[in-house]
Amino acid sequence: MNPVFKAAIWMIGAICSFSAMAVAGREVSFALDTFEIMLFRSSVGLLIVVSASLIFGTWPQINRQQFGLQFGRNLAHFIGQNLWFYAVTVIPLAQVFALEFTSPIWVILLGPLLLGERITLVRAIAAVMGFIGILLVARPDMAGLNTGVIMAASSAIFFAFTIIFTKRLTRTQSITCILFYLTALQLVFGLITAGYDGDIAVPDAETLPWLILIGVAGLLGHFCITNALAIAPATIVVPIDFVRLPVIAIIGWLAYGEGIDLWVILGALIILAGNYLNIWVETRRAR
Repeated sequence: MNPVFKAAIWMIGAICSFSAMAVAGREVSFALDTFEIMLFRSSVGLLIVVSASLIFGTWPQINRQQFGLQFGRNLAHFIGQNLWFYAVTVIPLAQVFALEFTSPIWVILLGPLLLGERITLVRAIAAVMGFIGILLVARPDMAGLNTGVIMAASSAIFFAFTIIFTKRLTRTQSITCILFYLTALQLVFGLITAGYDGDIAVPDAETLPWLILIGVAGLLGHFCITNALAIAPATIVVPIDFVRLPVIAIIGWLAYGEGIDLWVILGALIILAGNYLNIWVETRRAR
């Protein structure tokens, strides 16, 4: 099978997974807060990771090396994911996804500080295009600026920290080890934040299936993207990932009656163009 076609199939899985997680997050938000959602999502994820590591014999790969970096990575992801889950409950889903796509731009800006990478002219252009896209998504006159938009934009910054820390971890740690701490540490964070007041809501028959879907979809989405990147260049994979935007816009329109905002689409296209330009140039340089 053609590698590009195989990568496209994996990305279809990622698009379906992340879209399902957004819908499920909104459905359970009426009964659970974001901390509780993260608690139960991590519980499902940890069960899957431990089971898979035992079945495939990768459990010995889990170690305590780089624990400080694992802790920082997952704290950043936990904060970002909570902000993201909050955003999907208060603003249109397409707007959340468009702002989430600015994470690579923040990686460009934070890379020199945390990875020792330098900002080239192309990276600077990509960053400027990303911020122009943010302004369009949030509305040029800032009339659309609200708590949900701020939360979604902030989540992208924390996801960028997650990407940077993950990049450092992959130099020495296996995927199994990273996923184990992803679920285990965030389970602890979820217990602390959801239970600090002594009141953790127990899932009922209506919310439990949605929570299981969130846990499975979250892990499956990242697994699909990882496999797609392993067999095809990022210049092919990333544009396919941006198909999430029109997909979630249609889902939001059909399921929740959300209008398809042209400013959001235009802003996302500019963000996509900036990301693609940077990846295309970096890929050619690497070759």
